[in-house]
Amino acid sequence: MRRHPSSSEPAPADSAGTPRSDWTTLKRLGPYLWEYRVRMVLALVFVVAAKAANVGVPLLLKQLVDNLAIPIGDPRALVVVPLGLLLAYAGLRLSTTVFTELRELVFAKATHGAARRIALETFRHLHALSLRFHLDRQTGGMTRDIERGTRALQSLVSYSLYTIVPTLVELTLVLTLLGSRFDMGFVWITLAALVAYGTLTISLTEWRTQFRREMNELDSKAHSRAIDALLNYETVKYFNNEDFESRRYDEGLDAFRRAQIKSQGTLSLLNAGQQLIIATSLVAMLWRATAGVVDHRLTLGDLVMVNALLIQLYIPLNFLGVLYREIKQSMTDLDKMFRLMEREREIADRPGAQPLVITQATVRFEAVNFAYHADRPILHGVSFEIPGGQTVAVVGPSGSGKSTLARLLYRFYDVDAITPGHGGGRITIDGQDLRDVTQDSVRRAIGIVPQDTVLFNDTVGYNIGYGRPGASQEDIEAAARAAHIHDFIVAQPKGYATMVGERGLKLSGGEKQRVAIARTLLKNPPILIFDEATSALDSANERAIQTELASAAKGKTALVIAHRLSTVVDAHTIVVLQHGRIAEQGSHADLLALAGVYARMWHLQQNGRAGASSAENLPDQSADLLLRPV
Repeated sequence: MRRHPSSSEPAPADSAGTPRSDWTTLKRLGPYLWEYRVRMVLALVFVVAAKAANVGVPLLLKQLVDNLAIPIGDPRALVVVPLGLLLAYAGLRLSTTVFTELRELVFAKATHGAARRIALETFRHLHALSLRFHLDRQTGGMTRDIERGTRALQSLVSYSLYTIVPTLVELTLVLTLLGSRFDMGFVWITLAALVAYGTLTISLTEWRTQFRREMNELDSKAHSRAIDALLNYETVKYFNNEDFESRRYDEGLDAFRRAQIKSQGTLSLLNAGQQLIIATSLVAMLWRATAGVVDHRLTLGDLVMVNALLIQLYIPLNFLGVLYREIKQSMTDLDKMFRLMEREREIADRPGAQPLVITQATVRFEAVNFAYHADRPILHGVSFEIPGGQTVAVVGPSGSGKSTLARLLYRFYDVDAITPGHGGGRITIDGQDLRDVTQDSVRRAIGIVPQDTVLFNDTVGYNIGYGRPGASQEDIEAAARAAHIHDFIVAQPKGYATMVGERGLKLSGGEKQRVAIARTLLKNPPILIFDEATSALDSANERAIQTELASAAKGKTALVIAHRLSTVVDAHTIVVLQHGRIAEQGSHADLLALAGVYARMWHLQQNGRAGASSAENLPDQSADLLLRPV
């Protein structure tokens, strides 16, 4: 089996890290919104205008009620009240709506623009992280965190600019109006209710946050299990484990349900407490206003105005608990996404790194030591050269470090970046240390046909064209012909528009590998890596593809990693790895003459192939005898 590096680092979806203050998250968000500061100021102007118009409505209601006392027959009863106050009332209502919509229209670009920029930066940063991170990640949970983080930005801006700020503006206007037109008793009752309301809301919401966080973590865990099971659909079927996976998913859903019920119970407690405070303060205010009307200190219109002001003020306050909870959750979700963006790149370009300059495309491994972990060294002082334009093959048993060489050459890892004390040596291309040049230029100069081919859930034409975005259809078809897959593609009803399915599952192993070969041939880089490039092909196709690969590698520097020795007999040099060390190296003939490790591997494989060929040529009865237990 191929060795994959593991890590003690937690998976991104589960790594909450050290709790950080909300101010830290807001400061991190600041630069994204600062770009739209003009729109923010304009939106705030519309907020103030909308709330001023909204507060003006109760004032007009007061005038309307008080003017109903006009004597019968007074001409003002038909002119002033219906045409003046009613039209003004309608105008203020319309103004409130217009200013609110203008606010949303002006700031929509800022909200969606910032969300788009953060999502794009996160996407780019995830692609810049090392292979170690992506081997450890939980795709379902991580995508959930990114989705929540992007949605959290829009929620945070929406709640703060569209609800909290307008409520504060309206509260200021209402308190000023109550204090100036009536007495301070109304102000103190309102302030006392707000303090009690805010204290209850914040304290209970802080307590509830743990349940909400637990609910989200369980949601991510259940989602990760579902995604993992769906991605490994065939494996689930191979072992009849549909019920097992359903039970695992149901366990996650049940835990999520229990957390939801707990969260909902605490929310109901919070809502009941909020309504009790609002109802008490509303009764106190109306009792005071009614007493004023009875004492003739206030008019009936004043009572209507106080009632209307309180209703307008308390309607948004009803959502304060929800808003505070959502804002806290948005902060948490944003922080998770920012933590993803802050993950340090294990493999990063050095300051001032220059692009790789290819002259001869000579590759050298110089005394390379490498370990994925301190307790598991992989390579021990590996040194060999691939002269420009030549092919060097690396062979050896599984786990000897062959594929690790390809990862190091591609700079998925650096020889000294993983475990200090176990890394060492260097890898150069035309004398340039890979750590001194940009990763992008290194990977542009190298093409790889991996052993495990994973395709995009798109058309076969798209997957081949992925080797060189923008390539013409003629170039794509030429690469497919070279990889001996063109005839298969055109035989399909949709031709090059045939969908390959999730990870290419609609294609056979050999078909997927030929697509991988085709897109590498389309890329046409000066350095090629063939990592068991024909392992999934039958013998006839393998021989045909070997001819094409040899033709494609002509004049290029090629590193061939192989298990079947018959595929590398024409290599200029063959390097035999054993336990992470070079046991032998030389041409095929030289290594056979040594009668060492390579020669033993060769004779074992040749004897195995000869036995297989003999079994194929036996008559049915003899072949059946071979299969019977002795």
